[in-house]
Amino acid sequence: MVQKKGTALMMVFVDIDPEYDADFNAWYNEEHVDDLLRLPGFLNAARYEALRGGPRYLACYELESVEAVQSEDYLNFHRNPSEWTQRISLSTKGRNYARIVCAQVYPKESDSHVLGRGMAPAIQVGRMEVPPAIEAKYNEYYDTVRTPANLELPGCIAVRRYNAVEGGPKYMTVYEFEHEKVPETQAWRERSALDRMHEYIGGTYGHAPGSPGVYRRILPSRSF
Repeated sequence: MVQKKGTALMMVFVDIDPEYDADFNAWYNEEHVDDLLRLPGFLNAARYEALRGGPRYLACYELESVEAVQSEDYLNFHRNPSEWTQRISLSTKGRNYARIVCAQVYPKESDSHVLGRGMAPAIQVGRMEVPPAIEAKYNEYYDTVRTPANLELPGCIAVRRYNAVEGGPKYMTVYEFEHEKVPETQAWRERSALDRMHEYIGGTYGHAPGSPGVYRRILPSRSF
């Protein structure tokens, strides 16, 4: 079995102005993703486009561990960008650019049968900043109440939670869906109405702009 899931992610979010859109997508699809997947520790990748929330574009990379972006191979790759990469220059031409490298905190260990699972057809990504005073209860509720309940809902493939190592905010939750309509289903809405996170933790936490975002996979392409 080829391992496609690791213990970390690199997530790159960005909005692109219309005049750069075609070149941006061609660069990602024809060059950049493949270049990164040749580097040690990069296990799999997909690109997504927001249907709700944002930023509009998201590139998600499955990493064996956070050390994948600390290796000399990765650092050399960034020190020597291609001409196309220099022309695109996400950090200058992109808006609302965010690059987050994060380590998995839930589940503590991935079951061996999920390690070969490919990139989800759709995902929901929440990026949260949680006040230190309520972090312990926040984590407890997420791991013991919210996540187990959501995993029972039709169309929810998996839930993984992360702490940021580079970038932020600190907390990120990634829901893997069979399709992008899962959060619009009656079952999902009824479960959300029963959620008592804020009452349990005794406070509130903040979302990054555009969070939570619902994203549809655009690379690899989908047939539905």
